[in-house]
Amino acid sequence: MPVTRDVWRIDRAGSLARLRRRAEDLPDPGPGEARVAVSAIGLNFADIFACQGLYSATPAGPFVPGLEFAGRVEALGPPVVGDGGATREASGLSPGDAVFGMTRFGAYATALNVDIRLLRRSPAAWHAVEAAAFPVQALTAWHGLVELGRLSRGEVTLVHSAAGGVGLNALAILQAYGARVVATVGRSSKRDLLVERCGLAPAQVLVRDRRRFGRQLDAALAHLGARGFDLVFDAVLGPFFTPAFRRLRPEGRHVVYGAAEYMATGSRPRYLRLAWRYLRRPTLDPLGLIDKNRSVLAFNLIWLFPRLDRLSAAYDAIARIITHPPLVGRRFPFDAAPAALGHLQSGESVGKVVLEV
Repeated sequence: MPVTRDVWRIDRAGSLARLRRRAEDLPDPGPGEARVAVSAIGLNFADIFACQGLYSATPAGPFVPGLEFAGRVEALGPPVVGDGGATREASGLSPGDAVFGMTRFGAYATALNVDIRLLRRSPAAWHAVEAAAFPVQALTAWHGLVELGRLSRGEVTLVHSAAGGVGLNALAILQAYGARVVATVGRSSKRDLLVERCGLAPAQVLVRDRRRFGRQLDAALAHLGARGFDLVFDAVLGPFFTPAFRRLRPEGRHVVYGAAEYMATGSRPRYLRLAWRYLRRPTLDPLGLIDKNRSVLAFNLIWLFPRLDRLSAAYDAIARIITHPPLVGRRFPFDAAPAALGHLQSGESVGKVVLEV
């Protein structure tokens, strides 16, 4: 039987102010799906960019934002035609199981239907809020560092926005690989968090200063006794790209997965400001890449959602490395989704921002 759920839906992209809470019917789960009663929802910068129409994967027309969630399985749909129930059996899921998962939009809801292959059981010791903070952030860090970045043991790695959800997962992965790390943050309070929580030396954590960022990087590399970076993990871009890129060693990889420099602080994008920053964006000469033997790679995790084989393998690999629950910096009630997004925009957040249903 269909159920009634609450969602946060936006009628068309362009402004966060268009986000509205609504009640609507949710049909029964389809073949290979599970209906999940949502307990918590993880927020991502992609949610903001999508609502503002600045995200390449933004759906056309009305949509419900949100990429990750945690909750309990309420019902399972019928088996997929032709597989004899193998997909459902392989998942091992039953009604009542605590799960976390991902969806290509639609997570800002009190219930949703989702492909069971995108679900995993939540660790028994984790609260639903912590489980909702895990999948997108951890998979982003893993894919960027290990699958694209070809991280090897002991490499010198720069991690931007290291106090955020992706950044903290990246630091955990880098620690497991024995990497030598330089981390950047936007505020001094976040620097203190990384020193206390992650055991980094103060000289390894930089509060980014666009006027002297190159000198900051040189001092951090000198502290590590390194002559350059093997890997840069970049969610910022803007004026911080080129100083880091120039300090890549031969065979160095600069992996880009975000552009926080283009984040608007209001409900609508500031198009003139965006245009100015876009015109000043970093540019590269492919011949220069050959000459210096450096690489620039970029990705958007949402395009991997259909590649369930790769995501499943990544889930399993991460579970062996990240066993402690993620840091949740702020919790907001479900009815305060606009305020939660505003907090994420502010740049003040640490760890993950989560909605609780």
